[in-house]
Amino acid sequence: MSDALKRDYQLCEEIGRGRFGTVFRCFKPSTGETFACKSIDKTLLTDSTDRQCLETEPKTMLLLSSHPNIVRLHDVYEDETHLHMIMDLCDSKDLYQQISRSPLAENDAGALFTPLMEAIAHCHKRGVCHRDLKPENVLFDRWNRLKLADFGSAEWFGDGERSMSGVVGTPYYVAPEVLEGREYNEKVDVWSAGVILYIMLAGFPPFYGESAVEIFEAVLRGNLRFPTKVFRSVSPMAKDLLRKMICRDVSRRFSAEQVLRHPWILSGGQTRGVTDLT
Repeated sequence: MSDALKRDYQLCEEIGRGRFGTVFRCFKPSTGETFACKSIDKTLLTDSTDRQCLETEPKTMLLLSSHPNIVRLHDVYEDETHLHMIMDLCDSKDLYQQISRSPLAENDAGALFTPLMEAIAHCHKRGVCHRDLKPENVLFDRWNRLKLADFGSAEWFGDGERSMSGVVGTPYYVAPEVLEGREYNEKVDVWSAGVILYIMLAGFPPFYGESAVEIFEAVLRGNLRFPTKVFRSVSPMAKDLLRKMICRDVSRRFSAEQVLRHPWILSGGQTRGVTDLT
């Protein structure tokens, strides 16, 4: 462990574990504050893509940390075997845990989805595409503030002229153009966010299967449906927004800024008496 890290922070119990590292609760004696320490084992990074992620994540987080709905990076330490990132502590239930039992009412979904889209729009304004949006990467701090996390798969697209490539993401949430092996732009995040909203309102994903291959096939078909039994109580305005986010035609798919200007977002999911879908 880095001597500088041991000098500045006290590492406490493990609170999470991933493919390449472990997350610990940590304490800063000089201020009395608690944080999360993500410790990545560099010896497990066997290919160039993994090593690139190691370089990308802290740089991306530093670029985006000013936004209140993005996990903030406070310090970075590195030694021979590990990279340690000191971040906001988000030890409340993540979005997946909050929505896995039952769908949300529209106003509750709106209250969560709006800050998520504001975080995504902030990323896109800074030229960053997250590329792995899913409920497990939407965290909450002790004050229940939403925090977008995990930028290990993020890609910089600069001024919007540069397209991206590479199959990145999680089966239920990945956009079809990614699976097709085509070049793509930051609107892949909008597709993924639309899938998250669909799950919030329905309690299940729009495209599913018994295996990753079956899920990918359903995503590629892109046949968006709103089963009457479930969506009877969902407003036309919410369904309109979903159609404009989960849209196979990328040229017609909304941008993050367009999503934030949609009436459903502007109403905070309070749809009673609101019928304008322009």
